[in-house]
Amino acid sequence: MTGLLCGFIGAALFFLAGTTYDRIRLVYLDEMGGIAIPMPKIFTMFSSFSMASLALPGMSGFVAELIVFFGLITSQKYLLMTKALITFVMAIGMILTPIYLLSMLRQMFYGYKIFNISNSYFSDSGPRELFLLISIFLPILGIGMYPDFL
Repeated sequence: MTGLLCGFIGAALFFLAGTTYDRIRLVYLDEMGGIAIPMPKIFTMFSSFSMASLALPGMSGFVAELIVFFGLITSQKYLLMTKALITFVMAIGMILTPIYLLSMLRQMFYGYKIFNISNSYFSDSGPRELFLLISIFLPILGIGMYPDFL
């Protein structure tokens, strides 16, 4: 079930990475920068799905992590030392994920441009892409607000 909850987020982030590459033709974060102004819709959706991936309360990533933590704590299968070790590894992941995602957003959307690329040919999301992203985002919010639905 947690795979389903996080699958929407991962699919949306991969879709956004592909659409961003399709528009700016750059792969490395060092080359990107300052694309929040010419592409505000992509920036908004990228930020929203990144916050969902960070397990922000009210989104399905939070519910997925909560289910995993409660399942680990209440399980009779593992010893206390094993539970502590798994919790420690999960805590490290919960610390590294925001560092990675927030630095990626900062570099990509607010960073300095290394290459002198004109922003005039950057195009933002069209109606089809926005429809697809919103239709992925609504279940993320719905499951986060009311997880008993599943």
